[in-house]
Amino acid sequence: MRNSEVTRTTRETDITLSLALDGEGKGAIDSGIPFMNHMLELFAKHGFFDLAVRAKGDVEVDYHHTMEDLGLVLGQALADALGDKAGIRRYGSCILPMDEALVLVALDLSGRPCLVWDVEFPAQMIRDLDVRLFHEFFQALANKSGMNLHVKKLAGEEVHHVAEAIFKAFAKALDQAVSIDPRVKGVLSTKGSLQG
Repeated sequence: MRNSEVTRTTRETDITLSLALDGEGKGAIDSGIPFMNHMLELFAKHGFFDLAVRAKGDVEVDYHHTMEDLGLVLGQALADALGDKAGIRRYGSCILPMDEALVLVALDLSGRPCLVWDVEFPAQMIRDLDVRLFHEFFQALANKSGMNLHVKKLAGEEVHHVAEAIFKAFAKALDQAVSIDPRVKGVLSTKGSLQG
């Protein structure tokens, strides 16, 4: 079973997250940020991951610490669950529509972290959440998991739809990348390793 559980406790946040890559899409999310609860539930559902998150952060100060640390913890859980990455497809991509919004996500579980973020949101805030914090979340996730991640908005006029399309497309691309391909012997790399 490709499962992991990660706990991160600092003066700013206290987060416990469990992830099962071969799940049923079950999400039990309490991040302390209502809109992120929604996004992480979508991620679990559309990626067929089982994800449980319990987070307490200094949200009275700002959402920044919690958003960044959620990315770090999810990235670490992903890396732990994948182990040596034997047998995985490694690459995944998705172009996903959400009403008028259209988002492209492509990723490589190469072990070399890189985020290319080409997203211009049509508004700066979703309720009380600054949309610039999505970049912080995905940067932390890419860094901790060793993922090469490209996110590009192709169209979109409603900020909620753009954010939702990003998380759904990321889920679909990641599901593809972590899936097992019986043709892959060891890891899909001429180096013989996907550890960076």
